[in-house]
Amino acid sequence: MALDATIDQHARDFVTREHRMLIGADWVPAASGQTFETLDPSTGDVLASVPRGSSEDIDRAVKTARAAFAPDSPWRRMSPADRGRVIHRIGDLILEHGDELATLETLDNGKPLAVAKAADVPLAADLFHYMSGWTNKHGGSTLQISVPYMPGAEWHAYTLHDPVGVVGQIIPWNFPLLMACWKLGPALACGCTVVLKPAEQTPLSALRLGEICLEAGVPPGVVNVVTGYGEETGAPLAAHPDVDKVAFTGSTEVGRLILQAAAGNLKKVSLELGGKSPNVVYADADLETAIPGAANAIFFNHGQCCAAGSRLFVEESIYDDVVSGVADHARSIQVGPGLDPATQMGPLVSQEQLDRVCGFLASGETEGAETVTGGKRHGDRGYFVEPTVLAGTNPQMKVEAEEIFGPVVTVRPFEKGGLPPDANATSYGLASGVWTKDLAKAHRTARALRAGTVWINCYNVFDAALPFGGYKESGWGREMGAEALELYTEVKSVVTLL
Repeated sequence: MALDATIDQHARDFVTREHRMLIGADWVPAASGQTFETLDPSTGDVLASVPRGSSEDIDRAVKTARAAFAPDSPWRRMSPADRGRVIHRIGDLILEHGDELATLETLDNGKPLAVAKAADVPLAADLFHYMSGWTNKHGGSTLQISVPYMPGAEWHAYTLHDPVGVVGQIIPWNFPLLMACWKLGPALACGCTVVLKPAEQTPLSALRLGEICLEAGVPPGVVNVVTGYGEETGAPLAAHPDVDKVAFTGSTEVGRLILQAAAGNLKKVSLELGGKSPNVVYADADLETAIPGAANAIFFNHGQCCAAGSRLFVEESIYDDVVSGVADHARSIQVGPGLDPATQMGPLVSQEQLDRVCGFLASGETEGAETVTGGKRHGDRGYFVEPTVLAGTNPQMKVEAEEIFGPVVTVRPFEKGGLPPDANATSYGLASGVWTKDLAKAHRTARALRAGTVWINCYNVFDAALPFGGYKESGWGREMGAEALELYTEVKSVVTLL
């Protein structure tokens, strides 16, 4: 692929090189010698060729990670403070190479370059900086115990938080760099070793991140990156008998398959899955904030966001104003290639995703939804879809019941009062939003919503210290925050008779 000469030189050089997988200290081809092509979603043209890994490559990587986890390995012997410095250095290097990484995200995923620079890269660096501080703080505790059947005995009892071991991490394509960092940061902070499998659609930033980890001082074998298709690399990684834990971000459907694969050795599992998040606008909301906020809740990252505010509930007295305002905002969005400075929303990630979203739009029309704006493909090259607002929907329609994962929002009115009756009427429970000037109402609504995150008078606010994850079929466990460390440790009780 001929790349525009104006893009970041380092990113251009990286895309056009011969790509290999990271196993230990070596950059290697797939054992089979096979490769596969990734595509530029703005054009559908070939972007790069990467190794097509298989179960043989996964096995090599797991064995390497297991050796790097041995008690006498450099990683296990490294002091917590030194491990923290290495992890912090990863964050520093992400910022140092920020323009390159942002460009790789734009080329691979399609998102606007300005968004990748402003959000994806800084949040990725912040995650490592935050987690670096936990390496010498996530300890156990001493306990005062009494054993009824040994009266008069004295005890010294305490707990340890041991690293869980070798971790398989499977990363999605919507935030390729950021999701890899969300997974890697806490795993490294706890002292685990990792086999990272990026999405086949967007592997480039994960490969570059592997280089950065080595440059930062992560010992060889602690971080391994294997590229390939889900069924050929992700499935054997989840099922591997020498993997102690698997962490997955992606669809709920694939999450169920991960659970089945992990059952063989009962490995630990954490899942960050789908969402169909309610966004509630009360009549007393500041509409100058709520209307663009509701639009951003769904159209950010082309709607390819598990937390997207895809079900908008608006109190009846302001319903027409909000629908009109969100639709006007949707019409004003500049859709185009991510490298174009004027672009506000890029393409969907693949032809498969384009077909999926367009299928939902067709079903909405068939089932009687009103298309206020959008509703079809944008242009005839690349994987673009118009920002879409659908009104007149109900919980039985596919567009309201199922996760679309595209720039499509359904809007429904609700009567004056408390929480909309259908706000929790979904199998998901990842995120939600509330817009009101009445803080008591806001907090009552937050308590009533069955979701892992509730944003009040804002949306899509993330920080490394904020735990993120879902209720119900939106997953198990939490990413980020102190809670993420629990996913990567085992608690050990130690008891001594004095």
